[in-house]
Amino acid sequence: MRYKAFIFDLNGTIIDDMAFHAEAWFRILNEELNAGLSRAVVSSHMYGKNSEVLDRIFGSSKFTEAEKEALSFRKEQIYQEAYLPHLRLVPGLDDFLKKAASKNIPMAIGTAAIPFNVDFVVDRLHIRRYFQAVVTADDVSKSKPDPETFLTCARLLDTAPSDCLVFEDVPKGAEAAANAGMDTVIITTGHGPEEFKEQRRILCDIPDFTDPRLNDLF
Repeated sequence: MRYKAFIFDLNGTIIDDMAFHAEAWFRILNEELNAGLSRAVVSSHMYGKNSEVLDRIFGSSKFTEAEKEALSFRKEQIYQEAYLPHLRLVPGLDDFLKKAASKNIPMAIGTAAIPFNVDFVVDRLHIRRYFQAVVTADDVSKSKPDPETFLTCARLLDTAPSDCLVFEDVPKGAEAAANAGMDTVIITTGHGPEEFKEQRRILCDIPDFTDPRLNDLF
């Protein structure tokens, strides 16, 4: 096998939920914080940790750490309530995880989500057993596009970064993978292939995990 380990982003990669995150942020920022931002502007800020989103929009001195934590938790409550009826894996992922596990390929989740959201997904969908490591926003000091998240996954999987393949859905995530020295498969749940033209180390782009090209990984 060309790759010895798989690393998955969570939101938009394992589940197709980014529209629900965008709506939750829109409500928090405009209805509760009166930011007056369009949906397009809100979406443009949706990367990294929740506290980093707030810092980018309002400046780092606007809220205390406790206030940012409370706003982050409130945003995720709104998101979870709206998304729960739609919670499901991206098509084909269940079979892909089973096949990778049968081949004894170590796997990890590397995400900027907080543990509250990670647990919401992996435990409700009963997929925690597939992952030997889960790296969340609480486990790193710098978010994507910094490579820390993916390098931490590789270390926990005891695998060289160059032997890891990342599955991502956003340009900042693909950039983080390249910065970590890893190739990436792009899941086009929310961003089209044209948005990754400037990215390095893209193996391919696929609509979901039913794509037959993934068979070549095994």
